[in-house]
Amino acid sequence: MANPLIEKFCKDLIADIKANKITLPALPEVALKARKLLNEQSTTSNQISKVISADVVITSRLLRVVNSPLYRTQGQVEDIKMAITRLGNANVRSLVTSLAMEQLYQVGLSEEVKKKLKENWKHSLHVAALSFVIARDYTELSPDEAMLSGLVHDIGALPILEYTELLPDILSNETALDRLVFLLHTKIGHLILKKWNFPDEIVTVAREHENFERDSGINPDYTDIVLVANLLSHVGTSHPHTKLDWNSIPAFNCLAMTPEESIAAIKDAHEEIIEIQSIFSQ
Repeated sequence: MANPLIEKFCKDLIADIKANKITLPALPEVALKARKLLNEQSTTSNQISKVISADVVITSRLLRVVNSPLYRTQGQVEDIKMAITRLGNANVRSLVTSLAMEQLYQVGLSEEVKKKLKENWKHSLHVAALSFVIARDYTELSPDEAMLSGLVHDIGALPILEYTELLPDILSNETALDRLVFLLHTKIGHLILKKWNFPDEIVTVAREHENFERDSGINPDYTDIVLVANLLSHVGTSHPHTKLDWNSIPAFNCLAMTPEESIAAIKDAHEEIIEIQSIFSQ
């Protein structure tokens, strides 16, 4: 971290977060209420459907999800209560949270920050779609939870980008800004997901998805999935991650796939990946 400006920014931002001078992003209300209800054993489908139905956008997107080819449900699902029954509480909890995430990327005053937030959301969508396919086809883990993990893996970038609006010298320097996000987003993402009371396995995704030496052992976890999905999202670009030796990255072994097999897999699932991204971007 040779740049004094970047070093000062990092120290100031972390200090302000610890001193509660900066408010970390809050989970959107519909997701907060739905997660709380869905974590309770006594919750009825009527209670859950009432909370979800209060948000028209989330309702329409959830119905679109359950009726998409991804879930291969028998017959058309026409209301939220039926969707809850078909998907199950755990999947609904993940999906509603995922569908509410876009709301967090609608902030930003300056055009520079709006542009960066849009880029970040687009990247997160891509990683989420890849994570869904990898989890479904190569693990026993929940594809919906993997998709949510992909959507929130870079959540730490949000407060960083908002903070830079106070510092025009950083905001006008795209190289410095990208460097800052890279250096800090895993630490801050970890803090945000802890604040949201997300399970440890997803909090770990935010903290460890850039740790290419990480080895989870025999059983793959959501961090392995998102780490690989994050790498795959840059295939065909000049991103620095494409210059790494992917064969030496343990996450591929944990998922029992070679880098070549993973690239072939996402090519085969191209239409599904586009479908998932479209659900969240319309």
